[in-house]
Amino acid sequence: MTGRRRWVLGSLGLWVLGMAGAQAGLAAPSAVDTSRIVTIGGTVTEIVFALGLGERVVGTDTSSTYPAAAAQLPKAGYQRTLAAEGVLSLRPSLILATTEAGPPAAIAQLKGSGVPFMLLPGEPTPEAAEARIRGIARALGREKQGDALVQALRRDLDTARTALRRPPTRPKVLFLYARGNNTLLVAGQGNAADTMIRLAGATNAISGFEGYKPLTAEAAVAAAPEVILVPEAGLASIGGSEGLWQLPGLALTPAGRTRRVVTMDDLYLLGFGPRLGRAVRELGERLHPLPSVPRASR
Repeated sequence: MTGRRRWVLGSLGLWVLGMAGAQAGLAAPSAVDTSRIVTIGGTVTEIVFALGLGERVVGTDTSSTYPAAAAQLPKAGYQRTLAAEGVLSLRPSLILATTEAGPPAAIAQLKGSGVPFMLLPGEPTPEAAEARIRGIARALGREKQGDALVQALRRDLDTARTALRRPPTRPKVLFLYARGNNTLLVAGQGNAADTMIRLAGATNAISGFEGYKPLTAEAAVAAAPEVILVPEAGLASIGGSEGLWQLPGLALTPAGRTRRVVTMDDLYLLGFGPRLGRAVRELGERLHPLPSVPRASR
């Protein structure tokens, strides 16, 4: 069966396993060599470290900024614009990624490389976050630790939901994705930003489309947001708060008149990983006072 491969599709992820020298049947994840792991995607990297196996990670992608040790590892490019050669140059024994990874040609090369490869669900939902944790924990033989992470995530989400059951207000929030003044996008529905806004008991000021669209002055004024939500790296790329209010239309909104902006670490806010519950709690605290909930630590 040299060179032969099988795919195993299950609720926890998609395994693409090199089968050279294997006997008939499907290889179990526990049989995979996990001594040299390459993680693609900040959330995937965070999960592996949270499971206590960070020392086995030999490389990540550039979105892997947490924990600090992960940020220092060799990088194989950005998860959406990978080159298979860059990933394989790290000599992985196992590659972990989500369905957000791309482009498709690079993923096809990695699947055909003979290196065990696992795709986890990439959806920005609490359910998918649990599936990512459990799938990686099973692959690495850390089911007990994975269950503990899931239980902690659920407790934090339950705490946030209890505090936000009857929020004093449901502010209209405009999420801005910025990478310098030439890349300014607002979030519609069906993405991580929209889900976080709703989980935190607020309302997305933008509606009528899914994904992201360029910021325009007309759309910003019409949306009338009371709060601008922007990741820390994005805010820094446009010159901080002062630069923010120079962008098209934002100064003319209710948020602009009160200079109300909320900023959080990119991966913490949008990663949907083990810290999801704490991120929801903190965002809720920032959007409306929640005296009954202690400030979450990252």
